[in-house]
Amino acid sequence: MKGRLIFDPSSVPMVYACGVSGSGTNYEKIYEKDPGKRHIVFSNVPDCAGVDKARRNKVPVVSLDSSKYFREMWGIEKVPRYGIERDSYDRAMMTLVEQTLHQKADLICLAGYDLWIGDWMAEKYFPRILNVHPGDAKKYVGLGWRPSAKAILAGEASVRSTVFFVDASDDGGPILIQSASVPLSRWDKELRDVRRFAEKVGATTLEEFHRATKTEGRNDLYQTVEAVSTAIQGILRDEGDWKIYPFAVHDLIGRGRVALDGRTVYVDGIQMPEEGWQVDTYGFADNIR
Repeated sequence: MKGRLIFDPSSVPMVYACGVSGSGTNYEKIYEKDPGKRHIVFSNVPDCAGVDKARRNKVPVVSLDSSKYFREMWGIEKVPRYGIERDSYDRAMMTLVEQTLHQKADLICLAGYDLWIGDWMAEKYFPRILNVHPGDAKKYVGLGWRPSAKAILAGEASVRSTVFFVDASDDGGPILIQSASVPLSRWDKELRDVRRFAEKVGATTLEEFHRATKTEGRNDLYQTVEAVSTAIQGILRDEGDWKIYPFAVHDLIGRGRVALDGRTVYVDGIQMPEEGWQVDTYGFADNIR
């Protein structure tokens, strides 16, 4: 196979770690795909629902309260994204993970983990950290509903969610897989006035649209974009994230099907496009050779 395997299952089964901070639904879907696979859950929010789910499943959990850590260790309230303070937290958390597992995790899955990964962690574990993005990570960055809103205003016909390898960029790591397309025509009626207004004022980005709605006193249209995009995010979670994330972990990486050469992804020895494995093209095939 071209490139270097992310994980080679020829000798031992894969051991993974999942980071959670909230509901733990992404983790739950990954777990349900293969409940017997050895793993650990780590969290910066010790009392979150994701931690409770792991404990009910009798899965080892390690937690390090990020708000308390930075307040007591460094005397700051806001969690920094970069710098020695941020890296010290990641080092402490990964030490807990590896001591509990008695080894390094073969794969780290960010499953609703609400801390940006610092440079130390991104560089040390690349390309063994995965994350999921509620949109096409190659085109539209941002949190929550914003990637869908950006796709709407850019005139896209559909949206999809993305699982990617985490590096030090803003969701810009190599893409492993993208979900089946969700047609935006489902919301043609709700978006009719939004599209007319955007065309009239020449707004093709979310920032331009926001400025125009404020200038023209049409905040109702911005609220419509947010409401529709939030609904789309929910659909993408159900039809996208919860299908492609478990598949990426267990059926692709866990089976030794994925290799990386620089930023180029190979699956079953076949070079993927920059957008990664497309479910529209390959579905959830066992092999594409």
